[in-house]
Amino acid sequence: MAEEQAKKSYIKEYGQPLAVALAIAFFVRLFFLGVFTIPSGSMLQTIQLGDFIFLNKLSYGFKLPFSGTWVYKGEGPEHGDIVVFKYPVDRSIDYIKRVVGVPGDVVEMRNKVFYRNGQPVKEDYVQHTKPNYIGPLDNFGPFTVPDDAYFMMGDNRDNSSDSRVWGTVPSKDIYGKAWRIYWSWDSETHSPRFSRLFKKLQ
Repeated sequence: MAEEQAKKSYIKEYGQPLAVALAIAFFVRLFFLGVFTIPSGSMLQTIQLGDFIFLNKLSYGFKLPFSGTWVYKGEGPEHGDIVVFKYPVDRSIDYIKRVVGVPGDVVEMRNKVFYRNGQPVKEDYVQHTKPNYIGPLDNFGPFTVPDDAYFMMGDNRDNSSDSRVWGTVPSKDIYGKAWRIYWSWDSETHSPRFSRLFKKLQ
């Protein structure tokens, strides 16, 4: 009897706090923070293969989980935001890119240089792996971004399938803004990249 009471006391002492902690973690992940793993190199060098990131789901408002219905819609993504969204070609897949065009912007590529509303944009984050090669995506537009949609491009500009290929992303398909790297694993050296931990994405 005493052993059974001790067991119940142990469960009550440790089980309840654990259940509460798990419930809070589930609630936070469901409504506030998402996690995302980087599967490709389209955002190099800003985001590395093996980076795991926190996603702020409240950056642009509040949606009901699983439905995508806005409860509160705030200001939309801004130029330069890194966002996670449903891939327009297959909405079961999540993509991550940088917002380069917001509704009403006129976007254009001229020989690898990105123009917005007729002006060249300084993009310090962009990487060109083929700087002397002009490919089919290096000249694009001009194109006017429609209402309630966003034009996305990868930072690894010569190796990115983005809005130049599959068009704009509607606001309803954006999960939120990429916030910080919480873990980073180098598969070549089989070791963590400690210098990248908790790095803010911008």
